Amino acid sequence: MQKTIQRLWRHLTTTRRDSRRLFPAATLQAIQAKIAEGEVTHRAEVRVIIESSMDTQAILNNMTSRHRANELFSRYRVWDTEENIGVLVYVNLADHKVEIVADRAVGRAIHKKEWQAICHTMTKEFINGSYRDSTLLALEQLNGLLTQHFPDQEGKYNEISDKPIML
Repeated sequence: MQKTIQRLWRHLTTTRRDSRRLFPAATLQAIQAKIAEGEVTHRAEVRVIIESSMDTQAILNNMTSRHRANELFSRYRVWDTEENIGVLVYVNLADHKVEIVADRAVGRAIHKKEWQAICHTMTKEFINGSYRDSTLLALEQLNGLLTQHFPDQEGKYNEISDKPIML
């Protein structure tokens, strides 16, 4: 019960203002540019969603960051790509979590340890306040993996917007 109360408090006190401070417009533009840069070299579609906190009911229902990431993967139709190669990078600031949800083809090609390494790149530097650089480095790692497994051979069109979403 104590953990639930602590988690609820973190979610109540982490606001969109915190998100905008940690991920200002210039950082969001850099993230968008890094996604676009990678999508020139691979066929996958990458989406970044940054959420300051979940609502009270979600916390009281013990919704995990992983479950929320899966929900957003569906809501924003990251799965809706021709080759089933959508990837969501979800950042939950209140929980201090990064989750990656990958569509079927990508999930089969890339091992869980590689996803965890990308998440770790972000979270280990978040502690030091390095949100911009660690996110860009993680996206660079992600782009490298996607290029290795899904190289772009024909100059595909962009199926999902590269612009990060702030919730």
